Amino acid sequence: MTYHLRQALLAMRENLTATLATLVTMTLTLLMLGSVLLLTLNVNRTLAQLESQVEVAAFLEDGADDAELLRYARSLPQVSAATLVTSEQVLAEMTQDSPYTRDAAALVGNPFPDTLRLRVNRVGDSRTVAAAVSALPGVDDVEYGADYVDPTVKTLTAVRGVGYALVGLLLLGTLFNILNAVRVAMYARRNEIAVMRLLGATRAFIRMPHVIEGLMVGVLAAVIALAVLTPGYLQLVGRVQQLAPVFPVVTDQATLVPVLGGVGLLGILVGLLGSLFATQRYLQELE
Repeated sequence: MTYHLRQALLAMRENLTATLATLVTMTLTLLMLGSVLLLTLNVNRTLAQLESQVEVAAFLEDGADDAELLRYARSLPQVSAATLVTSEQVLAEMTQDSPYTRDAAALVGNPFPDTLRLRVNRVGDSRTVAAAVSALPGVDDVEYGADYVDPTVKTLTAVRGVGYALVGLLLLGTLFNILNAVRVAMYARRNEIAVMRLLGATRAFIRMPHVIEGLMVGVLAAVIALAVLTPGYLQLVGRVQQLAPVFPVVTDQATLVPVLGGVGLLGILVGLLGSLFATQRYLQELE
């Protein structure tokens, strides 16, 4: 193993440019991947909080069949909970925020209608539920915050999609860089490899230094990426909590450690698998 490690370090030094290019590309890829995963965690938590707060409110006409409308609303698969709030209950709620509301209601009557309040399974279901309920007889109007719900869902979805696309492209670029770096190293040692093959060296013996090289590059990239990503994210989270404390950022270790560990493990696997594939292809070409 000492011989293989020494040969791997020698190959990395002799092909320093290719090794550094692979290391930089892989590090940037892991940084991008980690950033997208952390962003996705926060986006998902934001969506979850939004889902817990978003309600579809259906305002009912006088004389509407409240019980039948409530039954229908609860039967919708997108609805997780449905409650009927009477006009008196709505007035009581409004009075808590504005004590003079009841005095005004005593003069002109209760202006608030009976209301169906519907909780949806996902934020994206709000429009579907609103459209279904608004078509029912006895429903005067429906409100679900379309001015902010729809743009928020579209923006968060677009951010996730773009991030995943960039990570995919960077992973492909990193894999090709590893393949090229290992092939260059093996080509530089083609005469030595030919002699080793004549002397009966096995495929595994020939491939081992280059596999170790790819593994070492992967480990270095993972260490550098995590050393930059972890404190950078924690610092950013601290600023966000100071400037916007209501924003539900992810800070618990039970969630962050598996994600960051997965990023590091991915870097090691990409380096290992890339070098294994490259050495196999090169030795096949020699035969």
